Amino acid sequence: VGATLVRFVLRPPGLAPYPVWALVAVLFGVAVTGWGMLARTRRELVLSLAERARRAEADQRQRAEEARRAERLVIAREMHDVLAHRLSLLAVHAGALEFNADAAPGEVAQAAGVIRSSARLALEELRTVISVLRDPAPPPSSDPGPPSGGEVDLRALVAESRQAGMRVELLDHEVRRSEVPEAAGRAAYRIVQEGLTNARKHAPGQPVTVLVSGTRGAELVVEVRNPLHRGPAALAGTGAG
Repeated sequence: VGATLVRFVLRPPGLAPYPVWALVAVLFGVAVTGWGMLARTRRELVLSLAERARRAEADQRQRAEEARRAERLVIAREMHDVLAHRLSLLAVHAGALEFNADAAPGEVAQAAGVIRSSARLALEELRTVISVLRDPAPPPSSDPGPPSGGEVDLRALVAESRQAGMRVELLDHEVRRSEVPEAAGRAAYRIVQEGLTNARKHAPGQPVTVLVSGTRGAELVVEVRNPLHRGPAALAGTGAG
């Protein structure tokens, strides 16, 4: 087609022009070539867009799976922290009843009440976790867990542990509960809860000190301390933390 066009343009003026069909052939060839290039470009663009869509869908599936894994990990950690605390209290009071057969009726009734309360709260907390797995809007519960509004109210935890026979000292250094962010307050509550549970399981009879300090807008420091226990642990650990 190009050679025909060149010969047509460079033909001497004295010679007769090419027939009209030659010009039509040239124009047709140019049109076909242009259409082919356009079709190839369009096909490459469609393939490129399809590949991008496939990669985006794969990335989205991967992110969704990672989010589900992270959510399951958070739920498992929450279940461990909450249920281990309740069940360890229940085990301590049940053990006290078993080894103190000559206890006064009032002491037996008090221990039985704590066992009943701990079992009920553990069951409610388990139901709440199952509700969250089924429905993102869980039903209300009587769990005295981490309070809302960012409050760091650890007195209930300490009172429960003292009622179970632990010697617990709470030093909060006048930390204002209303100034603690909600996420930090919840984390502090769970840290103390887990620390008391571990001390009850692995260092029975040892005094425990809960220290809470911090500066507004800077940091919140939570420490749970107890001396080493030389004897065997009161409760076997699960290895889950």
